[in-house]
Formats: sequence, structure tokens, C-alpha cells
Amino acid sequence: MFSIGIITASDKGSRGEREDASGRLIATMLQELGEIKSYKVLADDIDLISREMIRMADELGLDLVLTTGGTGLGPRDVTPEATLAVVDRQVPGIAEAMRAKSMEITSRAMLSRAVAGMRGKTLIINLPGSPKGVRECLEVILPALEHGLAIMKGEVAECARH
Repeated sequence: MFSIGIITASDKGSRGEREDASGRLIATMLQELGEIKSYKVLADDIDLISREMIRMADELGLDLVLTTGGTGLGPRDVTPEATLAVVDRQVPGIAEAMRAKSMEITSRAMLSRAVAGMRGKTLIINLPGSPKGVRECLEVILPALEHGLAIMKGEVAECARH
């Protein structure tokens, strides 16, 4: 079981003006992967989001941090920038896989700026802001996520299939 953090980037959600259905869906879909140790709804602010990612990775030592929201083209969509500011290494295949699968559903998927990367031994992944987008993207990455996290933590040495 892995330790998990969820960050929802939403101005309205942070003010209590919108219910966070996407963050709740992430928690539900990841029940079998691990335990949600931290959950925050923050304004679309690069410094707030970056600081929370650092706290979850460095102070709490979480294995996985998933964000929802802030990955589009809007002027307040800054989650990818916050992520890139704190990760040591990018993991582009995760975002590429999510976009590729989503493109089969809607051409608007190409507008996603989501990224994924590692900060130490914490994997950080940006998900879309809508529950529908969250579900579609998690369904794509969940089959590989457990193995990737185990490799990152040094629990598994090889990726090759036998």
C-alpha cells in the first residue's frame, strides 16, 4: 500500500463555492492502491500549489501526489508550472499516455498541459479538473502505477516482463 496526497487546484473550490467532485473521485479510485494521507483544495496559485507539493513530498514523505485542475489554457491554470518548479525528474510518458487515450474521446485533450514527475521518491501527476477527465485518465495510468511506484521506492528492480 502506498501513501497518497491529493491537491485540487480551484479558486471556487478553495472559497467553498464549488464541491470538489474530482478530488473525491481520485480518493475513491485509489482505495486499492493506498491510503489518502493528505487532501487539500487550494486556489489556483503557483506558490500555494508548489509549497503543498513540497510539503507532501518532503515533510510527509508521500509516495504519490495527484493534482486535479489547473492544467488548461486559462490564465489562472498554473498547476503544470507549479509541478515543474518542484520536480527533479520528469516522467513524460504518463501525461503522454493520458493525452493519447483522451484524444480518442475528444480533440480537446490536446489542450491539456498536464505533466508528471518525481520529487525525490514522490511521484507527482497532474490530472484534469473534471470528474470525467479524472476517471478517463486514471483508468489509463492505474495499471502501470503500482509497478512504477514500487520501482521508484526501490522495491522492484526490473521493468522487463518475462
